[in-house]
Amino acid sequence: MKAGGVMPIFNISDILEPINKILLFITRMKKRKCFYNSVRWRVLILFLTVVLLLLLKLLKVNWILFFHKDIYFVEPFLSASSFVKNRYSHLKKNPQYEINCSSIYDQDPMEIGKSLQIKRKKIIDLEDEDVVEMTSNCQVYRAIRKYHLKTVSPEEEEFPLAYSLVVHKDAIMVERLIHTIYSIQNVYCIHYDQKSSNTFKHALENLAKCFSNIFVASKLEVVEYAYISRLQADLNCLSDLLKSPVPWKYVINLCGQDFPLKSNFELVYELKKLNGGNMLETIRPSSSKKERFTYHYELQKMSYRKMPAKTSISKDPPPHNIEVFVGSAYFVLCRAFVQHILGSSYVQDFLEWSKDTYSPDEHFWATLVRVPGVPGQISREAHDITDLQSKTRLVKWNYLENYLYPPCTGAHLRSVCIYGAAELRWLLNYGHWFANKFDSKVDPILIKCLAEKIAEQQNE
Repeated sequence: MKAGGVMPIFNISDILEPINKILLFITRMKKRKCFYNSVRWRVLILFLTVVLLLLLKLLKVNWILFFHKDIYFVEPFLSASSFVKNRYSHLKKNPQYEINCSSIYDQDPMEIGKSLQIKRKKIIDLEDEDVVEMTSNCQVYRAIRKYHLKTVSPEEEEFPLAYSLVVHKDAIMVERLIHTIYSIQNVYCIHYDQKSSNTFKHALENLAKCFSNIFVASKLEVVEYAYISRLQADLNCLSDLLKSPVPWKYVINLCGQDFPLKSNFELVYELKKLNGGNMLETIRPSSSKKERFTYHYELQKMSYRKMPAKTSISKDPPPHNIEVFVGSAYFVLCRAFVQHILGSSYVQDFLEWSKDTYSPDEHFWATLVRVPGVPGQISREAHDITDLQSKTRLVKWNYLENYLYPPCTGAHLRSVCIYGAAELRWLLNYGHWFANKFDSKVDPILIKCLAEKIAEQQNE
């Protein structure tokens, strides 16, 4: 391979020659019917197929892609450029659909139809190693992504925000998220899972080095599903963010499959209306949810990952007579609340008590915001604040589609909708500040159009 990840140019006839010989051999052997019908024949076919695939992989014949009509590049400019590692030098031979995002927003049938056609193609996005390459030269990277064109109003300068980003895969999705929410007066903490690939970690470390207001958390966790480590990752970032010289007013936590629905300017406008309050889901637990924190859970190895498993051991009640509420792992918290919980002994006791519960991040914040006297408190007697009332995160659950919201037009993962382009208008108009889940491999057009619409909002 040449420097910069550019594939050497092969003579196609040189590559096809051994393939043609194999096919010719197979054709001759097929004429011998006794051999053709034997087990030996089937084994030979399997062997030759494996050899052929290994040959193609060894030669890295990415040019084959460009003779495939069902390819769509999420980043057509970058994929063809020298700024990434996996450069597709024949990209120009592959026509790209031109999508009008205003027409997608207006739900024009022709434009929605184009997006559906794209979803049926093989979608190629940038790999983690591409993001490493792209962010290796900070000056070039910031110019490519046009960070210098991002506008900031006086209102935003006086109201900086902080972000805690807990991520573990798909560096390009994290890069797009940061690019969309980035504003120079804000501050951003990235916590990547210690289990993540070295390439993913390298990509985010490169990205953070390109900005004075983006950093990787000083303490990193091995994050396990529904375990205390997920909550600890956010706490690590919150602790670092309080040490930042940026006098942020609110902190927002996100994951790699989240995306904003408001521009920074609009978000500041909304947060000012909270007047020091907090925004998050906090409801009284059902009997099934109570089992998550009334029994002792132990981290166990499951089929493909570790996760907490319920035991028959009952837990003691929460310390300090704390009444437990449940909600989501995601929050929008005022600075004073964060300062309070990180300096409080009863919060540390509650954190210790929560360590052997199931998904403690889904009761920790929802409970503490109800404790009397905390900054931005929500009264224990107040009504439940559901996920549809809290503006922190808009999520579609498949069992509530056609009941609380229109059906998912993308795909589903563990009952959660991965949004499609036909939901652009609904997402932007529902009133929430962020949404989950997005995946460029499921629907790249929605992410492109959301970013475009948010940039328009900011510029206006």
